[in-house]
Amino acid sequence: MRSNRFDGRYAKDRQEACDLVLSLIPQEATIGLGDSVTIEEIGVLPRLKERGNVLYERYRPGLTPPVPDDEKNKYLALTSDVFLTGVNAVTTGGQLIFVDGAGTRAGPVVFGPKRVIVVAGVNKIVRTLEEGLARVRHVAAPLNARRHKMTELPCARGSECLDCDRPDKICCATVILEHCWHKFPGRISVVLVGERLGF
Repeated sequence: MRSNRFDGRYAKDRQEACDLVLSLIPQEATIGLGDSVTIEEIGVLPRLKERGNVLYERYRPGLTPPVPDDEKNKYLALTSDVFLTGVNAVTTGGQLIFVDGAGTRAGPVVFGPKRVIVVAGVNKIVRTLEEGLARVRHVAAPLNARRHKMTELPCARGSECLDCDRPDKICCATVILEHCWHKFPGRISVVLVGERLGF
């Protein structure tokens, strides 16, 4: 990760990951959140809220009292101080793979917030880009479709993506980050966690 100008970090378990993420976020920072099971599983969201950070999140309106509107939160996340999210796959070559529906996760990762923190469990690590994209099709897409109760999608009904052409598909944008841009080295912190998290 570091050779690709990412700020690579390691945490042995979800508790250590939670503490590490908290240490990377200033108390006065506004935080945009990508839809992420991993972020929920490390338990950092309640602690950020208790600390007084303002969170902009689309899927859990109770987290964001100042701006409960879903559409406003989507745009405010783009200009937040910190964007906090998971990732679909991390290659052993240090590449990050994001597959999105509306781009509300991939967009802020690429450009916008001053700092991005990506958290990934060891189950997200793959050898190649091809393995990472296959992981999305066979693991992440079906489980995410079911989680969001999008039961009409073929992947929600089966065990893999069938490359559907539905208007409500969840795999509209694929972003592969090879490096942090040279003018902002370390803008993206990647916290790899030594246990299985998310999907």
